[in-house]
Amino acid sequence: MKKGKSFIVSAVIAGFMLTAASVYAGNLGINGSTTVLPIAQKVAEAYMKEHPDVKITISGGGSGDGIKAIIDGTTDIANSSRDMKDKEIALAKEKGVTPVKHIVAYDCIIPVVHASNTVKDLTMDQLKGIYKGEIKNWKEVGGPDLEITVISRDTSSGTYEVWEEKVMKKERVFPGALLQASSGAVVQAVSKNKNALGYVGIGYLTADIKALTVNGVAGSKTTALDGTFPISRPLFMFTRGEPQGDAKNFLSYVKDPQKGQKYVEESGYVPLQ
Repeated sequence: MKKGKSFIVSAVIAGFMLTAASVYAGNLGINGSTTVLPIAQKVAEAYMKEHPDVKITISGGGSGDGIKAIIDGTTDIANSSRDMKDKEIALAKEKGVTPVKHIVAYDCIIPVVHASNTVKDLTMDQLKGIYKGEIKNWKEVGGPDLEITVISRDTSSGTYEVWEEKVMKKERVFPGALLQASSGAVVQAVSKNKNALGYVGIGYLTADIKALTVNGVAGSKTTALDGTFPISRPLFMFTRGEPQGDAKNFLSYVKDPQKGQKYVEESGYVPLQ
């Protein structure tokens, strides 16, 4: 689904009053992943129309930032495109916090290129070779004789960490990659550079970029749910312990098939089944 350019790091819903920590009744703070951001925005807009006494503030900055905020108690809900790490869970426990994860949607991380690129498919090995800096020219993978501009998310991104785990097999992306702080920034960078290769969640696909298949499999609702797309994942919202009050009500709304899950699909992501 087409995504507007407003969905970039540190994006905040227009008209929402930004607070550092929405811990008071009637206020709810959500922080974290720019991948989950479009879902949170659409659901929050709908939720506040139905509950005008509740004010929701949303900011993006990466999954790591959201998880840190939930551990520190500076947000009510953390958006994350990855699960928490063992060291984050340990830090939370040290601070007396028991994070609870809520799966709110599913996603595919899809390699994307400039619309003019003739390449249609890359294997997992080819993707790893490109992101390690070993494959440097598109002609090596059946494309034009152009040097590949490698575009990656920064290391605070949950999308980056899933890419590192599933594609790189824990090896690091090579230093020559151009790092972007949000999914929206990746879309913009790839759309303006005919040499570029990047990766985004399925909800960020636009007509300005071209999605590639991986190992011959296209990222879609079906392949995300059945796991046949090799870079698929769940999307999370985390709370400090079992949610209470407004946080509980909001998360119930997000998971409701007739309410929040409708906006998950509108955002271009895969609803819960």
